[in-house]
This record gives sequence, C-alpha cells and structure tokens, in this order.
Amino acid sequence: MPPRIRVLYSSLAVVLFFIAAVPLYRDLSRPTDIWWTPRTMLVPLTASQDRVEIYARGRPLRSLLDAGHARIADETASSVLAASEVGLRFNNWDRVRSERLPLLLAYSAGCGAMAMLFLLVVTGRLAYRGDKERVAGSDATAR
Repeated sequence: MPPRIRVLYSSLAVVLFFIAAVPLYRDLSRPTDIWWTPRTMLVPLTASQDRVEIYARGRPLRSLLDAGHARIADETASSVLAASEVGLRFNNWDRVRSERLPLLLAYSAGCGAMAMLFLLVVTGRLAYRGDKERVAGSDATAR
C-alpha cells in the first residue's frame, strides 16, 4: 500500500475512533449522583404512589400522616407532619442507563472496528495486492 494511502486510512481510523470514544468517555466519567430528582422538584407523596411505598413500623406513611401520628420535634416544640410537607427524590439512573445502553454499545463497536482497521493498516495487512496475471498456457490446460 502506498504510504500516502496508509497515512490517509490511519488518520481516518484515528479520527473515527475518537469520534466514538469521546461520548463513551463523557458518559462513563459523569458523577453518578446527577440522576436524582432535583431538590427543587420534589415529588409529592400522593404523586409517587405508583413508584414507591414508604412504611414505618409496618404501616404506610400516608395513613400515619392522615391520622396525625407523624410528628417532627425541634428544640422548642413538636408539630404534626402533614402529607403536603413530605417530598420524595428518585434516583433515575436505572432508567437513564437502560435508555443509553444501545447507543453506548454502538459507540463501543465503532471504537473496536476503528482500532481493528487502524491495526490492519499500520501492520500492512490491508495492503492491495492487485490481480495476478494469467499465464498464456494456463487457460488451455484449465479446460
């Protein structure tokens, strides 16, 4: 393979490798705590019943709040906790991870293919060998 073509294919493989590797690195180096529901968007207890149930001493928290059995005590006094004062944060990492998995697998396959192409070009295994010339008498003997 001519050196110009080898450099072209090698640089193309390296560029495509980094195009696939950058999103992989960015996704794998993110902090894992960013998938929690933000504190400013807490989910009310009534809106979260399809995703979570909270129990205290074997009784649902919602029934304890409705009956007035849940209290918060501070230095001076204690007050009954209302259901509207309870908010929940969810960790959505499992949902985000399952949505991103096919894309990350595609990027990984792209990285592997480009690394293989780069190695083939650099080691000369992808060299063009051309067609072999036929010997004049070989056509007659092949029939």
